[in-house]
Amino acid sequence: MTGTYLSLGIAIAMEVIGTSALKLSDGFENVLPGLVTLVAYLGSFYFLSLALRDLPIGAVYATWSAFGIVGAATVGLVFFDESIDLAGIVGMGLVIAGVATLNLLSTAYSPA
Repeated sequence: MTGTYLSLGIAIAMEVIGTSALKLSDGFENVLPGLVTLVAYLGSFYFLSLALRDLPIGAVYATWSAFGIVGAATVGLVFFDESIDLAGIVGMGLVIAGVATLNLLSTAYSPA
């Protein structure tokens, strides 16, 4: 099961890398970031598929999406001089709280 969560973590990291490279690709006009985007998204989906072997799709997708949102927003803040206001922080906190509730408290989304 540890490998399953590791696969999910790698999928999340690769999704954030892919999204960051997508911004740098400028609509795929910059070739190298465009290629990084494609490779990172392919890798993300591959590792996501490994996590789906043992975990329910709802929990996996919610976790991947939520941490992707927070990761992308953090990258935007740190590397792209984007801003986050209080509403954005609260909203992301609620997304994470929802995913935590789903993963920790829901018996319907227990690992298979």
